[in-house]
Amino acid sequence: MKKIVSVIAILIWACLSGRAQTGDPTTWTYEVKKKGANEYQLIAHLSLKMGWHIWSLKPGGDGFQIVPAFVFDKNAAVELKGEMTEKGHATTTTMEGVDGKVTYLSGQVDYIQNVKVKGKGVKVTGKHTYQVCDDKSCLAPVDKDFVFEIK
Repeated sequence: MKKIVSVIAILIWACLSGRAQTGDPTTWTYEVKKKGANEYQLIAHLSLKMGWHIWSLKPGGDGFQIVPAFVFDKNAAVELKGEMTEKGHATTTTMEGVDGKVTYLSGQVDYIQNVKVKGKGVKVTGKHTYQVCDDKSCLAPVDKDFVFEIK
């Protein structure tokens, strides 16, 4: 029993050590663009290191892909208009171990949410969850807080 526990502990340590060496291959920045009277675009810019990709909002495949998800905190001054959209270099292909074709993005990706705002000096906050992969494996999903300041 001690040998089994030791082997499991070593495997967990090895996995965690490997992830620590990889680091975070993403850089996120956030921008607000005015589109009209009280209408704005909230843009989450993602920059991925070479060799990494993120699943599309509509990845296809077998349903096991962890799709980027943006959850906005409730705010009476903010009305979301439509769904989050994505812009970037999309690749649709088959992958070993995945049923059906999948779509992912690499390089620079923008996630855009249109909003209507009441008042001035509004902060839009929330959290997004995402997973990035290279050609060998996927990193564990990450949760990040975001803040968009509409001045």
